[in-house]
Amino acid sequence: MKQEARAPSEKRGGGQNTFSYYPGCALKSSAREYDISARLCCESLGIELRELADWTCCGASSAHATSDVLAVALPGKDLHAASEAGYPLVTACAMCFSRLKIAAHETADMATRTLAGDVSGNIVPVMHLLEVIDSRLASLVPNKGLAGLKVACFYGCLLVRPKAVAIDDAENPQVMDRLMRTIGAEPMPWAFKTECCGAGLPLARPDIVRRLSHRILLSAAAVGADCVAVACPECHANLDMHQAGMGGKHGGEVRVPVVYFTQLLGLSLGFSPYELHLDRHMVDPLPALSSKGLA
Repeated sequence: MKQEARAPSEKRGGGQNTFSYYPGCALKSSAREYDISARLCCESLGIELRELADWTCCGASSAHATSDVLAVALPGKDLHAASEAGYPLVTACAMCFSRLKIAAHETADMATRTLAGDVSGNIVPVMHLLEVIDSRLASLVPNKGLAGLKVACFYGCLLVRPKAVAIDDAENPQVMDRLMRTIGAEPMPWAFKTECCGAGLPLARPDIVRRLSHRILLSAAAVGADCVAVACPECHANLDMHQAGMGGKHGGEVRVPVVYFTQLLGLSLGFSPYELHLDRHMVDPLPALSSKGLA
């Protein structure tokens, strides 16, 4: 049943409310539900996202492994466009965030700036969407709390490493946990929240992806999580799509729904599971949500 979504409110947070938005390649293709849910949440919270005109791929996840020039030049073009727009640059993709943030960090050096094709002008702040929402938690009032939902918050590698561009502690980050508590869910304490899921290896070495992802999901299941919340389309793909092949030699089957943090936030703001495309995942989260009266 479609629920009435929370109407866009007055602009909140007292600070920046307009951002240049870099969706990145995955959110325009295999992770469209992440892009859709992010936009719905931001509109409801009074956060204006202005998609960068003529944005290009940031180079994730292979450019930095093949060329120092491409590693800076590709995100450098988008940083230049953001500086021209004059707003802080926000992205929801952890891979894009890492490449953009590292490029912004490296272009402080004039030699690298030239290498990147003269990324002129002031480099605007680069933020992950979690940071933007975290700055507004004091004024975030859920339309529908997620009471009873136990969530394993999974940060993966790229939001918390390397230290120079991290958004939180590398061992026990809390930014997503704080959001889950604010919307009424229970973030579960667990030891695998910043482990690697296998990143960009699902085609070349699916065995590695399944082994690493299986350990993460077993840990989430062991602490009683109803679902795993992620902020990265690569992490989502590895944890969600490969569960069917994780049994046998990896130590038994595990079925844990994997969702984007924006989808859970969207539920709390009054959007229906279908508006948030929660029915698009390989492991269906709707039964777990229905058991809590949330779908």
